[in-house]
Amino acid sequence: MHLKTVPAVFETPRRHFLKEGEARRLLLDFSREFKVDAERFFGSKPQIELAEAQAAEVLLINEKPILARLRGRLMPTLAFDELLSLLPKIVVDMGAVPHVCNGADVMAPGVVRIHGDFNENGLILVVDERHGKSLAIGIALFNSQTMRSLKRGKVVKNVHYVGDKLWNLVKTLT
Repeated sequence: MHLKTVPAVFETPRRHFLKEGEARRLLLDFSREFKVDAERFFGSKPQIELAEAQAAEVLLINEKPILARLRGRLMPTLAFDELLSLLPKIVVDMGAVPHVCNGADVMAPGVVRIHGDFNENGLILVVDERHGKSLAIGIALFNSQTMRSLKRGKVVKNVHYVGDKLWNLVKTLT
């Protein structure tokens, strides 16, 4: 039997710069969502470009693909280290790493530590216990206090992880 190799096809995203009003609203949403000053991260007049693809909308700010809009929610990409360092963190054991990197939600038995406080539905960063490497961004299914007491079940919905479509899109835009 002869197998044909099929080249990977990457969708070319449509790109355009945001108008001034759209950019202002985006920066306001960013400041509100992450409780930080957008100007501190991006400067007083950042250049904001939107790359629209089937996987997600990626916002390039000053030519860096650092924010995304998934299912209408603004979130950092795993390339936005400055903001990732401010998010609450869930540290998972090394046994959970391959599962999280394949898109699995985080289960309570795999959680080693929780850093920071957060509410249910808040964004959290998932990191590995050995190197502290960013693996995923997820949505908390419980607040931090409740999550610390759980011994089983799902605790974080995985929404963006190393190797997913958004990750690959961000790599093509850098």
